[in-house]
Amino acid sequence: MDRRIRVLIAKPGLDGHDRGAKVVARALRDAGMEVIYTGLRQTPEMIVSAALQEDVDAIGLSILSGAHMHYFREVKRLLDEQGASDILLFGGGIIPDEDVPKLKALGVAEVFGPGTSTQEIVDFLRRAVPEKWRAEGMA
Repeated sequence: MDRRIRVLIAKPGLDGHDRGAKVVARALRDAGMEVIYTGLRQTPEMIVSAALQEDVDAIGLSILSGAHMHYFREVKRLLDEQGASDILLFGGGIIPDEDVPKLKALGVAEVFGPGTSTQEIVDFLRRAVPEKWRAEGMA
C-alpha cells in the first residue's frame, strides 16, 4: 500500500478518561498509520473540523460517558453536511451491546468494546480503509 492510512482519534464531551484513546492512537501509529489525537473535551464540530483539515480516512471516537448515541449521531450528521460521508467512522468505549446495531444503522462502521485487542482495531482499519479507497477509485 503506497498511501498511509490517516486516522483521527477523538474524545468527545466531558469524559476526562483518555488512557484507552491514547493506547489505541499509539497502536495505530506503531502499525504505520498517521494518527492525529485531538485531546480531551472535543465537540462534534471540533472533531469534524479537525478531520477535514487533516484529510483523514477515518475518525475513531472514544466514549466512556454513556453519551455515545448523541456523539456518534452528531459527528455523522456533520460529516454528511460537509460532504465528507466517505470518512470512515468507528469507535469504542463503554457502549451497551444493544446500542451497537443502532450505531451501525447510523453509519458507524465498527464499535470496539472493553477488552478489544489493539491488533483487532489495526486489522479492521487495514481492511476497511483500503476497501473504501477501492470503492472511491483511489487505490
